[in-house]
Amino acid sequence: MDEKSVRYIRSLASRSGEPAGDVMRNDIAARPSDDAATCAVCGGSRWKRIGGGKTQRVVRCECLLKSQVEYLLKAADVPVRYAVCDFAGYTTDANPALGAAKLTLEKWAAQYPLDRVGVLLAGPSGVGKTHLAVAALKEIIKKGIHAQFCDYRELLKQIQNSYNPSVQATELEVLRPVFEAEVLLLDDLGAVKPSEWVWDTVSLVLNTRYNDNLTTIITTNFMDGPAAGVTPRRANTGLAGDPGVSAARAGREETLGDRIGERMRSRLSEMCRLVQVQGRDYRANFRAAALR
Repeated sequence: MDEKSVRYIRSLASRSGEPAGDVMRNDIAARPSDDAATCAVCGGSRWKRIGGGKTQRVVRCECLLKSQVEYLLKAADVPVRYAVCDFAGYTTDANPALGAAKLTLEKWAAQYPLDRVGVLLAGPSGVGKTHLAVAALKEIIKKGIHAQFCDYRELLKQIQNSYNPSVQATELEVLRPVFEAEVLLLDDLGAVKPSEWVWDTVSLVLNTRYNDNLTTIITTNFMDGPAAGVTPRRANTGLAGDPGVSAARAGREETLGDRIGERMRSRLSEMCRLVQVQGRDYRANFRAAALR
């Protein structure tokens, strides 16, 4: 499309009542501009003509959403290891539990944002929780929604580093993407040994997103359960257990309540639906096969 046609479409858009010039500048500012010029339909205007004669009007070109999605995918900071993860590439190995988890995440991503309640993927290591979570995140991004990947351990390290006077980044700058993303993937929740500071930080992140009604996808290797020293009846009240009572002393494996505190576990029950992801550790199987 030549420059004359581009100018004509922009003039039609302006006369239709939408401030085309400002909208286009904002769109282009939000994305790499090189892709726009390669569109054979709109020639970079982000608008295309439909109809003819007196019924002729302009609508957004498909290249706009495509360009926005490419930009949002890059901005989401998904690690390279998981960049290729999608639902088609998730193997269930005929495991009904994994198949059910995959189907649940596919439906959830397809329905978003009609239902903004998040999801909590809980299960042992190596069953593909992060794969499923990233696949769901990418499907949401394809709708033009701002989303962010965040590794729980890395986030805590960055916050701690921000306290160092020689580091320019402040705690607020580290947390801003976590607070502002419409959809946040918080990977490996509970992976850091709990302390009062860790609990306070988890509370800040989850409470802020809860209060702002933002959606959160969470993965964890710890099964959902109350903290040590908390009976099921007390756990339902959201009261915290005795921090001095360890899971080891209780004679059982650690739970999510042990790792993030009972109050935040209770909050998660409001923020997210629990999805159990149960299966064999595919990493162990892969290593075993490599040694044969």
